[in-house]
Amino acid sequence: MSRRHDHDAGGDADLLAAKAALRERVWASLDVAGLRRFPGPWHRIPNFVGAEAAAERLRSTNAWQHAQHLKANPDSPQLPVRQRALEDGRVVFMAVPRLAEPEPFFLLDPDHLADPPRRAASIAGATRSARTVPLEELAPVDLVITGCVAVGEDGVRLGKGGGFSDLEFAIASEAGLIGPSTRVATTVHPAQVQPGGEIPSNAHDVHVDLIATPDEVLEVPRRSQVPPARLRWEELTEEKVAAIPVLAALQARAR
Repeated sequence: MSRRHDHDAGGDADLLAAKAALRERVWASLDVAGLRRFPGPWHRIPNFVGAEAAAERLRSTNAWQHAQHLKANPDSPQLPVRQRALEDGRVVFMAVPRLAEPEPFFLLDPDHLADPPRRAASIAGATRSARTVPLEELAPVDLVITGCVAVGEDGVRLGKGGGFSDLEFAIASEAGLIGPSTRVATTVHPAQVQPGGEIPSNAHDVHVDLIATPDEVLEVPRRSQVPPARLRWEELTEEKVAAIPVLAALQARAR
Protein backbone atom coordinates (compact mmCIF):
# COMPACT_ATOMS: atom_id res chain seq x y z
CA MET A 1 0.00 0.00 0.00
CA SER A 2 1.46 3.39 -0.99
CA ARG A 3 1.89 6.12 1.56
CA ARG A 4 -0.51 9.04 1.53
CA HIS A 5 0.88 12.13 -0.20
CA ASP A 6 0.44 14.06 3.06
CA HIS A 7 2.59 11.62 5.04
CA ASP A 8 5.23 14.32 5.56
CA ALA A 9 2.78 17.20 6.07
CA GLY A 10 2.52 19.17 9.26
CA GLY A 11 -0.63 20.70 10.70
CA ASP A 12 -3.82 19.50 12.35
CA ALA A 13 -4.17 15.71 12.10
CA ASP A 14 -7.98 15.76 11.99
CA LEU A 15 -7.98 18.28 9.15
CA LEU A 16 -5.47 16.19 7.20
CA ALA A 17 -7.59 13.08 7.71
CA ALA A 18 -10.77 14.83 6.54
CA LYS A 19 -9.02 16.03 3.40
CA ALA A 20 -7.64 12.55 2.73
CA ALA A 21 -11.12 11.01 3.01
CA LEU A 22 -12.55 13.51 0.52
CA ARG A 23 -9.72 12.80 -1.93
CA GLU A 24 -10.57 9.10 -1.82
CA ARG A 25 -14.22 9.83 -2.63
CA VAL A 26 -13.36 12.11 -5.55
CA TRP A 27 -10.78 9.72 -7.00
CA ALA A 28 -13.34 6.91 -6.84
CA SER A 29 -15.96 9.06 -8.59
CA LEU A 30 -13.55 9.72 -11.46
CA ASP A 31 -12.40 6.14 -11.85
CA VAL A 32 -15.12 5.24 -14.35
CA ALA A 33 -15.24 4.86 -18.11
CA GLY A 34 -15.98 8.13 -19.86
CA LEU A 35 -14.30 10.24 -17.17
CA ARG A 36 -10.86 8.84 -16.49
CA ARG A 37 -7.79 9.15 -18.64
CA PHE A 38 -4.44 7.41 -18.44
CA PRO A 39 -2.89 6.85 -15.96
CA GLY A 40 -6.07 6.92 -13.85
CA PRO A 41 -7.11 9.32 -11.09
CA TRP A 42 -5.73 7.70 -7.94
CA HIS A 43 -3.03 9.50 -5.91
CA ARG A 44 -2.51 12.29 -8.42
CA ILE A 45 -4.05 15.42 -9.89
CA PRO A 46 -6.50 13.44 -12.02
CA ASN A 47 -6.52 13.69 -15.76
CA PHE A 48 -10.02 13.71 -17.20
CA VAL A 49 -12.00 13.49 -20.40
CA GLY A 50 -12.77 17.06 -21.48
CA ALA A 51 -9.53 18.69 -20.28
CA GLU A 52 -9.10 20.37 -23.68
CA ALA A 53 -12.63 21.81 -23.59
CA ALA A 54 -12.03 23.13 -20.07
CA ALA A 55 -8.82 24.79 -21.29
CA GLU A 56 -10.77 26.47 -24.08
CA ARG A 57 -13.31 27.77 -21.56
CA LEU A 58 -10.51 29.29 -19.50
CA ARG A 59 -8.96 30.72 -22.67
CA SER A 60 -12.11 32.77 -23.27
CA THR A 61 -11.97 34.63 -19.93
CA ASN A 62 -10.86 38.21 -19.35
CA ALA A 63 -8.27 36.99 -16.87
CA TRP A 64 -6.63 34.95 -19.62
CA GLN A 65 -6.80 37.74 -22.17
CA HIS A 66 -5.00 40.16 -19.84
CA ALA A 67 -2.34 37.72 -18.63
CA GLN A 68 1.16 37.86 -20.08
CA HIS A 69 3.01 35.68 -17.55
CA LEU A 70 1.51 32.48 -16.16
CA LYS A 71 2.69 30.13 -13.45
CA ALA A 72 1.42 26.60 -14.04
CA ASN A 73 1.52 23.22 -12.38
CA PRO A 74 3.17 20.39 -14.37
CA ASP A 75 0.29 17.87 -14.19
CA SER A 76 -1.33 16.16 -17.19
CA PRO A 77 -4.85 17.68 -16.97
CA GLN A 78 -3.38 21.19 -17.28
CA LEU A 79 -1.21 20.31 -20.29
CA PRO A 80 -3.89 21.75 -22.65
CA VAL A 81 -3.80 25.00 -20.66
CA ARG A 82 -0.03 25.28 -20.90
CA GLN A 83 -0.20 24.45 -24.61
CA ARG A 84 -2.75 27.19 -25.30
CA ALA A 85 -0.78 29.70 -23.27
CA LEU A 86 2.26 29.11 -25.48
CA GLU A 87 0.13 29.22 -28.62
CA ASP A 88 -1.24 32.59 -27.47
CA GLY A 89 2.24 34.01 -26.89
CA ARG A 90 2.25 33.84 -23.10
CA VAL A 91 5.38 33.11 -21.09
CA VAL A 92 4.84 30.11 -18.84
CA PHE A 93 6.70 29.32 -15.64
CA MET A 94 6.07 25.63 -14.98
CA ALA A 95 7.04 24.13 -11.67
CA VAL A 96 9.60 21.35 -11.75
CA PRO A 97 7.77 18.23 -10.47
CA ARG A 98 7.88 18.10 -6.67
CA LEU A 99 10.14 21.20 -6.73
CA ALA A 100 12.97 18.71 -6.74
CA GLU A 101 15.66 20.90 -8.37
CA PRO A 102 17.63 23.85 -6.95
CA GLU A 103 16.21 25.90 -9.84
CA PRO A 104 12.55 24.96 -9.29
CA PHE A 105 10.79 26.36 -12.39
CA PHE A 106 10.91 25.74 -16.12
CA LEU A 107 10.87 28.93 -18.19
CA LEU A 108 8.86 28.34 -21.37
CA ASP A 109 9.21 31.26 -23.76
CA PRO A 110 6.92 30.93 -26.83
CA ASP A 111 9.55 32.68 -28.96
CA HIS A 112 12.20 30.09 -28.11
CA LEU A 113 10.73 26.59 -28.28
CA ALA A 114 12.55 23.56 -29.66
CA ASP A 115 9.24 21.74 -30.17
CA PRO A 116 5.63 22.64 -31.04
CA PRO A 117 3.67 24.08 -28.08
CA ARG A 118 1.86 20.85 -27.16
CA ARG A 119 5.09 18.88 -26.88
CA ALA A 120 7.01 21.75 -25.30
CA ALA A 121 4.34 22.11 -22.60
CA SER A 122 4.80 18.53 -21.40
CA ILE A 123 7.29 17.64 -18.70
CA ALA A 124 9.42 15.68 -21.17
CA GLY A 125 9.21 18.43 -23.79
CA ALA A 126 10.12 21.14 -21.30
CA THR A 127 13.52 19.55 -20.83
CA ARG A 128 14.20 20.41 -24.51
CA SER A 129 12.31 23.67 -24.93
CA ALA A 130 12.82 25.28 -21.53
CA ARG A 131 15.53 25.89 -19.03
CA THR A 132 15.22 25.69 -15.28
CA VAL A 133 15.53 29.02 -13.53
CA PRO A 134 15.84 30.29 -9.96
CA LEU A 135 13.25 32.54 -8.38
CA GLU A 136 15.35 35.59 -9.22
CA GLU A 137 14.75 35.07 -12.96
CA LEU A 138 10.96 34.91 -12.77
CA ALA A 139 8.76 37.88 -13.66
CA PRO A 140 5.62 38.89 -11.72
CA VAL A 141 2.77 36.51 -12.55
CA ASP A 142 -0.65 37.61 -13.79
CA LEU A 143 -2.39 34.24 -13.68
CA VAL A 144 -1.68 31.10 -11.66
CA ILE A 145 -2.87 27.77 -13.07
CA THR A 146 -3.29 25.13 -10.40
CA GLY A 147 -4.38 21.52 -10.52
CA CYS A 148 -6.94 20.14 -8.09
CA VAL A 149 -8.28 16.85 -6.87
CA ALA A 150 -11.39 18.79 -5.90
CA VAL A 151 -12.43 22.43 -5.76
CA GLY A 152 -15.34 24.05 -3.96
CA GLU A 153 -17.80 26.48 -5.47
CA ASP A 154 -16.48 28.82 -2.75
CA GLY A 155 -12.98 28.57 -4.25
CA VAL A 156 -11.48 26.22 -1.66
CA ARG A 157 -8.92 23.96 -3.33
CA LEU A 158 -7.99 20.39 -2.45
CA GLY A 159 -4.73 19.06 -3.87
CA LYS A 160 -3.32 15.56 -3.74
CA GLY A 161 -1.85 16.13 -0.29
CA GLY A 162 1.81 16.80 -0.98
CA GLY A 163 1.41 20.53 -0.44
CA PHE A 164 3.53 21.45 -3.46
CA SER A 165 1.03 23.82 -5.06
CA ASP A 166 0.68 25.80 -1.83
CA LEU A 167 4.47 25.84 -1.45
CA GLU A 168 4.95 27.09 -5.00
CA PHE A 169 2.42 29.84 -4.33
CA ALA A 170 3.96 30.85 -1.01
CA ILE A 171 7.52 30.85 -2.37
CA ALA A 172 6.49 32.98 -5.36
CA SER A 173 4.44 35.29 -3.14
CA GLU A 174 7.29 35.90 -0.72
CA ALA A 175 9.54 36.62 -3.70
CA GLY A 176 7.09 39.32 -4.87
CA LEU A 177 6.01 37.40 -7.97
CA ILE A 178 2.40 36.95 -6.86
CA GLY A 179 0.39 39.86 -5.52
CA PRO A 180 -3.18 40.93 -4.72
CA SER A 181 -4.09 41.31 -8.40
CA THR A 182 -2.87 37.85 -9.43
CA ARG A 183 -5.76 35.56 -10.35
CA VAL A 184 -5.81 31.82 -9.65
CA ALA A 185 -7.55 29.39 -12.01
CA THR A 186 -8.07 25.65 -12.30
CA THR A 187 -9.47 23.28 -14.92
CA VAL A 188 -11.47 20.30 -13.63
CA HIS A 189 -14.20 17.84 -14.49
CA PRO A 190 -17.63 18.74 -13.03
CA ALA A 191 -17.36 15.68 -10.76
CA GLN A 192 -14.48 17.43 -8.99
CA VAL A 193 -16.53 20.53 -8.15
CA GLN A 194 -17.93 20.39 -4.61
CA PRO A 195 -20.60 22.54 -2.91
CA GLY A 196 -19.32 25.50 -0.92
CA GLY A 197 -18.26 24.52 2.58
CA GLU A 198 -17.66 20.87 1.64
CA ILE A 199 -13.85 21.01 1.50
CA PRO A 200 -12.14 21.46 4.88
CA SER A 201 -9.54 24.21 4.85
CA ASN A 202 -7.32 26.54 6.84
CA ALA A 203 -7.68 30.31 6.68
CA HIS A 204 -4.32 30.52 4.87
CA ASP A 205 -5.12 27.97 2.13
CA VAL A 206 -4.87 29.29 -1.42
CA HIS A 207 -8.28 29.94 -2.98
CA VAL A 208 -9.23 29.69 -6.64
CA ASP A 209 -10.84 32.62 -8.51
CA LEU A 210 -11.84 30.79 -11.70
CA ILE A 211 -13.05 27.20 -12.08
CA ALA A 212 -13.17 26.06 -15.71
CA THR A 213 -14.98 22.84 -16.60
CA PRO A 214 -15.73 21.56 -20.11
CA ASP A 215 -19.17 23.19 -19.83
CA GLU A 216 -18.70 26.51 -18.05
CA VAL A 217 -16.50 28.88 -16.07
CA LEU A 218 -17.42 29.54 -12.46
CA GLU A 219 -16.12 32.85 -11.13
CA VAL A 220 -15.67 32.87 -7.36
CA PRO A 221 -16.13 36.18 -5.54
CA ARG A 222 -12.77 37.29 -4.19
CA ARG A 223 -12.36 37.17 -0.44
CA SER A 224 -11.67 40.48 1.28
CA GLN A 225 -8.69 41.08 3.55
CA VAL A 226 -6.92 37.89 2.51
CA PRO A 227 -3.49 37.71 4.17
CA PRO A 228 -0.62 37.36 1.70
CA ALA A 229 0.60 33.81 1.20
CA ARG A 230 3.73 32.99 3.12
CA LEU A 231 5.83 30.00 4.01
CA ARG A 232 4.54 28.52 7.26
CA TRP A 233 7.73 26.99 8.58
CA GLU A 234 5.94 25.67 11.65
CA GLU A 235 3.93 23.32 9.39
CA LEU A 236 6.90 22.11 7.32
CA THR A 237 8.53 18.92 8.54
CA GLU A 238 12.27 18.37 8.37
CA GLU A 239 11.62 15.65 5.78
CA LYS A 240 9.75 18.09 3.54
CA VAL A 241 12.39 20.83 3.78
CA ALA A 242 15.20 18.37 3.09
CA ALA A 243 13.43 17.09 -0.03
CA ILE A 244 12.98 20.54 -1.62
CA PRO A 245 16.28 22.33 -2.35
CA VAL A 246 14.75 25.82 -2.61
CA LEU A 247 13.18 25.43 0.84
CA ALA A 248 16.43 24.25 2.34
CA ALA A 249 18.22 27.24 0.77
CA LEU A 250 15.60 29.72 2.03
CA GLN A 251 15.76 28.24 5.51
CA ALA A 252 19.54 28.45 5.58
CA ARG A 253 19.38 32.04 4.37
CA ALA A 254 16.97 32.97 7.14
CA ARG A 255 19.18 31.63 9.90
